[in-house]
Amino acid sequence: MHWSILLPKLTSTSLKKNEVEKGLMTLVDEKRQLRLMKAIDMKRSKMSGGGSAGNTVVAINQFGGKSFYSCLVAKDELGKFFLDDLKRNGVDTNLAYENCPEGHTGRCLVMTSPDAERTMNTFLGVSSFLSPEQLDEAAIKNSAYIYLEGYLVASPKGLEALKAAKKIAERNKVSTALTFSDPSMVKYFSSQMEEIVGASVDLLFCNEEEAMIFTGTNEISEAREKLKQVAKRFAITLGANGALIYDGDTFIQIEPYKVRALDTNGAGDMFSGASCTELPMAIVMPKRVSWLRWHPAAWFRNLGRAFNPTR
Repeated sequence: MHWSILLPKLTSTSLKKNEVEKGLMTLVDEKRQLRLMKAIDMKRSKMSGGGSAGNTVVAINQFGGKSFYSCLVAKDELGKFFLDDLKRNGVDTNLAYENCPEGHTGRCLVMTSPDAERTMNTFLGVSSFLSPEQLDEAAIKNSAYIYLEGYLVASPKGLEALKAAKKIAERNKVSTALTFSDPSMVKYFSSQMEEIVGASVDLLFCNEEEAMIFTGTNEISEAREKLKQVAKRFAITLGANGALIYDGDTFIQIEPYKVRALDTNGAGDMFSGASCTELPMAIVMPKRVSWLRWHPAAWFRNLGRAFNPTR
């Protein structure tokens, strides 16, 4: 779950005043999150389904693919909202509302600043207990890819779930895709992230900051060479400069699609969803790569997860 909030007056000074680190995802307890919600104007907030991988699986379905989402929400109002949102977007899941545990569904407070950058404070709720028990082995076996969310490395049980899912996938010759999710995950949970990467992943998604932190480099030209050692293919998003794809043989530069950005929250998730749907064909037909640049740009023009692709 997340609330997307557009606050034109939420400047860097406002964030600093409320002790919020701009541009990052920060884990907080419920008390801290509620205190922050009281300090800002929630009247202009918008509630939508979210989560990094949640956005990506919805994007895959919107682009004509089929996805299954392993998750954990509570038997409360937000949990029902989240599961109804997945169903509305055609995403299958391991959960039935009546079987959800008691407690509080996790939620992410997303604050959007005038420069369209997103800053997130996340209360995990029951999702902190997501474990291998929530995995559906049959769904993994029947997939072309599993998509692993880097945020889970912050939770011991989440890390176990990632490793178990990757093991099932490898045993059944299912390709593995991983997203680093956020610079803070790579910086503060580097050893856990390296555990998930292991010898290699088939497809890696990251932004340029995450790529340089993970590889211990200061230049993207150096980082991309080091990433070739741990990922068979990868995509590095470059913000306003587009993206860089490595197809296992050559690098492909994706030029940006110029728009007036309103909210960049979830744009990387959208890019991953588009890539998972189109990248296999894009490798065969490089001209299809240009298709990938438009959809994250279209996402920038919306507040929250509100997008209906037009081919």
